[in-house]
Amino acid sequence: MKALVTVKRVIDYNVKPRVKADGTGVDLANVKMSMNPFDEIAVEEALRLREKGVVTEVLVVSVGPAKAQETLRTALAMGADRAILVSTEDQVEPLAVAKIIKAIADEEAPGLIITGKQAIDDDSNQTGQMIAALLGRGQGTFANEISVEGDSVVVKREVDGGLETVKLALPAVITADLRLNEPRYASLPNIMKAKSKPLATKTPADYGVDTTPRLKTLKVGEPPVRQAGIKVADVDALVAKLKEMGVA
Repeated sequence: MKALVTVKRVIDYNVKPRVKADGTGVDLANVKMSMNPFDEIAVEEALRLREKGVVTEVLVVSVGPAKAQETLRTALAMGADRAILVSTEDQVEPLAVAKIIKAIADEEAPGLIITGKQAIDDDSNQTGQMIAALLGRGQGTFANEISVEGDSVVVKREVDGGLETVKLALPAVITADLRLNEPRYASLPNIMKAKSKPLATKTPADYGVDTTPRLKTLKVGEPPVRQAGIKVADVDALVAKLKEMGVA
């Protein structure tokens, strides 16, 4: 069984984003970029399934700028077998990404598609669900644990009330949550090997997908600065202050 894993190039989670002076977006100049953390977890899970003999090949796919090759090489260094970059400079929205992944899945016929539950740059949390809908496959979102049993996959997923277990017929789509696993570090020998692994470059037009944005960003701004708190002497003073503020 083949596993297809989606990865996205985002601002490194240790970097504090800066808003452009004109408020049109986030400044990416000279900013460290890396693989979306949830996608890194998805890659790790696919590799673990391959090590168990469940998966025979791990294919990683990214939709984004040419520099996303670096992100794919990271996934290849972790142990993925090959990669596809769908190169575009457009700000690609979740639906367009899902359509591209659907087209690739039609060609590659993976038994499992694993994505991060969301990307930390826009937090859309939509792509995995859209892929499942377009393909007509079962979906296990926010996966906390995955186990393949014959022609089905059991997914323990995180919900507001705790954990929910679902059983999906293969092929299926899964989105990885934070506690699914701890991603491995790529060793130096594997980093060197990754340079020679297959990485195909395509365009959205190759899959018949229009990536023209449907949404327009009107303005991006910093969140408001939190006001400093005050100390009160006792409960009476607290109640008086709350009444003064119109809260109580």
